[in-house]
Amino acid sequence: MRVKISRHIVADTEICHGKPTFKGTRVLVSDIVELVAAGESSEKLMKSYPGLSKEMIREALEHAAKVISGERYVKFSKIPA
Repeated sequence: MRVKISRHIVADTEICHGKPTFKGTRVLVSDIVELVAAGESSEKLMKSYPGLSKEMIREALEHAAKVISGERYVKFSKIPA
């Protein structure tokens, strides 16, 4: 099951155990948030992760803020056949 979280962020039960990733990649949103917290610049992140843009990094930070504030979470549930 795939859930669209934002324009660039999805959670798919078949990819990275359902943790939020950037659409079309296996790059965890949490990894990028941790690297930003550790002081990595957007420019260095974009060089290390081709395809990553400043907008995607901003969305990762927005998602983290919403999760921390309790405004957004992803819950998977089975849909009866």
